[in-house]
Amino acid sequence: MSITIGDFTIDNNSKTFIIAELSANHGHDINIAKKTIKAAKESGADAIKVQTYTADTLTIDCDNEYFKLDSGTIWDGRTLYDLYSEAYTPWEWQRELMEYARSIGLIFFSTPFDKTAVDFLEELEVPVYKVASFEIMDIPLIEYIASKGKPMIMSTGVASLSDIEQAVDACKRMGNNQIILLKCTSAYPAKIEDVNLNTIPNMKDTFGVEVGLSDHTLGITVPVVSIALGAKVIEKHFILDKSIGGPDSSFSLEPLEFKQMVDSVRDAEMALGKVDYSMNEKKKNSRILGRSLFVVKDIKAGEAFTEENVRSIRPSNGLAPKYFSEIINRKATTDIARGTPLSWDKVK
Repeated sequence: MSITIGDFTIDNNSKTFIIAELSANHGHDINIAKKTIKAAKESGADAIKVQTYTADTLTIDCDNEYFKLDSGTIWDGRTLYDLYSEAYTPWEWQRELMEYARSIGLIFFSTPFDKTAVDFLEELEVPVYKVASFEIMDIPLIEYIASKGKPMIMSTGVASLSDIEQAVDACKRMGNNQIILLKCTSAYPAKIEDVNLNTIPNMKDTFGVEVGLSDHTLGITVPVVSIALGAKVIEKHFILDKSIGGPDSSFSLEPLEFKQMVDSVRDAEMALGKVDYSMNEKKKNSRILGRSLFVVKDIKAGEAFTEENVRSIRPSNGLAPKYFSEIINRKATTDIARGTPLSWDKVK
């Protein structure tokens, strides 16, 4: 099954769909957001993604123990409301950002966090929806998003196997089979040893959907390796300059590093290629450097071939090495000089 997002088609033979996640990396300045979108395009991204929420649509302004972060994150000590008030992307920017992204050939879409955000994004006519890891257990929200008939990209960072199954079933229940699951490690930043990329092909086999990676590790190793395991979507946080600061800056890639990731992903795709045992001209030409049987000491007519006067060496102009045991102890039909490739007409 192929999935079309804007002018990009994702299937077994397609290149990887690379998403630059803007998230909170705009310093609450729309001009920085636009410069970031332009830099993402120049760095090779296929899409830019934002998040559509406000602190009030995501949580409540409360500072009791339930609403304070205390789980080993880089945001510990802050309340959820405080964090999301800093991190959100103003809704009044999003149409302008979308139109700008589209004008430079970049697909624009978002992660909605409640029904009002979905309704807002429907007005923008986004081509795809993203479900964040922490929302994958909100089945009513997933059903509502899926009911819009757009492709569904869902991160699985905090999901159990049954959580993923319920989310996939929710999409299908709404008649939406355009599902892409992203392997995700919901730590910020994530440690490489916690990523477990081997889950990617298993996820594809288990759920019969396209798969990819939402990555929060530092650097580009993990996204590049994921290509070999079948990832068809890669999402990575992108920032114009880490000096902008903000909640996501420490695990986001700047333009140069993001471009290095994109280039490495494209190289990995080319390296994977296809299953190929054919003998093309390059292979045939290279075989001259293969091994074959050569006379390595002068031999007189009637003299026996031995392990001392015949060897398997490079290049490949003589008989194949597999005939070595057949040659030994047989007689030469003629005088043979050292350095002569052995052929059947020289063997009695």
